[in-house]
Amino acid sequence: MEILQKISDSLIALKNKKPLVHHITNYVTVNDCANITLTIGASPVMADDIGEVDEMVSFASSLVLNIGTLNSRSIESMLAVGKKARERGIPIVFDPVGVGATSLRTATAKRIIEEVGPSVIRGNMSEIKILAGLDAQIKGVDSTADEEDGIRVAKILSKKLNCVIAITGKQDIIAKGDQVCLIDNGHPILSQVTGTGCMATSLVASFCGANEDWFVGAAAGIMTMGLAGELAQQSLQAGEGIGTFRMRLFDAVWTMTPELIKEGGIISNG
Repeated sequence: MEILQKISDSLIALKNKKPLVHHITNYVTVNDCANITLTIGASPVMADDIGEVDEMVSFASSLVLNIGTLNSRSIESMLAVGKKARERGIPIVFDPVGVGATSLRTATAKRIIEEVGPSVIRGNMSEIKILAGLDAQIKGVDSTADEEDGIRVAKILSKKLNCVIAITGKQDIIAKGDQVCLIDNGHPILSQVTGTGCMATSLVASFCGANEDWFVGAAAGIMTMGLAGELAQQSLQAGEGIGTFRMRLFDAVWTMTPELIKEGGIISNG
């Protein structure tokens, strides 16, 4: 399939470019996000002070904005750095963690969308449905929405916001207008490790920082996390559990190759 070839080629481009990925992300997963970025072959920077974000993003190839542990200081930094990144034309990957859980979180997500204009939004089904103005339930930062109508929702929101929408779940949905692909890689154990969603966002930003086609970059980042989860789970032996899986997940991303993507990637048109 042509998109699978493009995804495998995008890994080569990433390894060659080693893009700098500027993060303003949540402090629960910041170390994992930095490490997964390094593991795939990109370079992370985690600067979040408003006094340096404009200067720092000027060196970057992509930007991650993640509202997982937002506060008044980080909100202003996100808006400032997002506007600077937009001026420079670098891809902005927005992770609206827990949007809908509180009024501050929802208002902040709306401000980022309206004032910054993300290139890619990656979220779970509840988060994306809330951004699309649909009824959805959320428990803390976890999705409780069913996956019904996911393709339609992704298309509508992509057209409305003029960006790529990536919905992660049992089946991942990537949409850019009417262009849609469905990814069926992954394993349920990924949901038992804190931060796999945030790490997937960092992978998306890493690929987008090295590729001009952000639809392909989003698909590549999501597929890499899903496929790495499969490989890590398959490697577990009797008596090994979630701690070993987490370590093997990083190993699987580190050893990911274009050949593994072409052999193991499960993707179809939506």
